[in-house]
Amino acid sequence: MKIARLQMPYAPVGIMAETIRLEVGGMTCDGCSNRVRGALEDLPGVINAIVSHQDGSADVTHEGATREELGDAVRSVGYTVDGRGEEFHWKDKAVWRQSANNTKWCLIGCSIGDFGTIAAFQFVFTETGFSAMMIMALAMFNGIMTSIALETFILLKQMPMYEAFRVAIGMSLISMLSMEAAMNIVDLVLTGGAKLTWWVIAPMLIAGFLTPWPYNYWRLKKYGVACH
Repeated sequence: MKIARLQMPYAPVGIMAETIRLEVGGMTCDGCSNRVRGALEDLPGVINAIVSHQDGSADVTHEGATREELGDAVRSVGYTVDGRGEEFHWKDKAVWRQSANNTKWCLIGCSIGDFGTIAAFQFVFTETGFSAMMIMALAMFNGIMTSIALETFILLKQMPMYEAFRVAIGMSLISMLSMEAAMNIVDLVLTGGAKLTWWVIAPMLIAGFLTPWPYNYWRLKKYGVACH
């Protein structure tokens, strides 16, 4: 009768387990910590990694891994180690996909407030005397507010309310502003401003998505900033 043998991972003879602390920059939430831990624990020789976004650190217990290998693993998912990040480039398909997802949620939030405001003045509050520019300005403001509210709600799964609100503003404000500007410029050019028609919504959404997407890629790739 054959006896099955368990294949156990082992380190080369003479190598003892040790723990290295890495100073990791760019982490803001539990999702960031999990991403860094996963990248580290996928490396051969790593036994476990304890990662804290609050402390900006990763304590890695390993057998035979080098500090450079550990640092490269963290940088590959968009964070810095000892103040140094991965060399920036525009060819990371995984980051394009992740940044597209981040942009999508921002667009959903902005569209709720923006389109809702324009529709309210177009179909309900028709006699206010507000100019198209005033309505568009209010629509942009409300769009940013609803986007912040949506992103805060999403982040509540990872952190307390105050921290979620702070992160939502800090991570996405530039993206929201450029998105709202693009959407309302398209509306202004195609309809004269503050009007919703069946044919203008799609161009507004496309412009709103494409305008901040490269910025979101850059921020995610360079600083690892994204928490959706």
